[in-house]
Amino acid sequence: MQPPKYNRQLLAGLLLLGFILALSMAAPWITAHDPDVLESPALTRHLPPSPQHFFGTDQFGRDIFTRLLYGGRISLLIGFAVVFCSVVFGTAYGAVSGYFGGFWDQILMRLADILLAFPMVFLAVTLMALFGTGLKWLILILSLTSWMDVARVVRSEILSLKERPFILKARAAGLSTQRIIFHHLIPNTWMAVIAVAVLRVADIILIESALSFLGLGVQPPAASWGSILNDGKAVFPMAWWMTAFPGLAIILTTTSFNLIGEGLQAQRR
Repeated sequence: MQPPKYNRQLLAGLLLLGFILALSMAAPWITAHDPDVLESPALTRHLPPSPQHFFGTDQFGRDIFTRLLYGGRISLLIGFAVVFCSVVFGTAYGAVSGYFGGFWDQILMRLADILLAFPMVFLAVTLMALFGTGLKWLILILSLTSWMDVARVVRSEILSLKERPFILKARAAGLSTQRIIFHHLIPNTWMAVIAVAVLRVADIILIESALSFLGLGVQPPAASWGSILNDGKAVFPMAWWMTAFPGLAIILTTTSFNLIGEGLQAQRR
């Protein structure tokens, strides 16, 4: 008997993501090159893929394969950190909105809707223009602009849970509102939250890559997949490998998260 389709989808996503994570974490043992050190640019810049440089070199003679491995650490760190912050805040926000309902629910959800009305990249670019660039600012700003979807999912779950018998019994037993929300309601939303969060990591990696491609994300000499793409955009016809390989890394990583997220959602149905 064949396993359900969503199990195969989930397994494929986990295997692909595990492979990418393993490569990034094992970068010091996989490559002997330094991702930031210039290696005789006059002699080694824009070298095509070869046994010495698997993915070629950039305009400064740096090994693209090495920079992709180390850049993966930063891109994945941003994705996980932003989604963690978004889940913590969005879960609390949505739980409070859904539990209390009425006037407060309308106010809180309208605020979330207003923020959702603006494209996330536009909000991020505006805030980064005001407050500056860099890894810390990037994580903070993306976190502030990406919690709304989580809040809406949690609110929807809370609205259906708060009238269940076990919640009515908790109220009748005199449990505090805080205990009901954080000990009885929120734990029952985790499957929905995890499915949304996994898909959100893929979105954050794409947005970070777009911002770094525009020069607003990770700043030199640190590398992310988006900043490597930015380095190669001016020389694409001459050095195609500078954009092709980081683009492939982004595609494979976001595909793995999408497979996992869709597999989790299918499992819930």
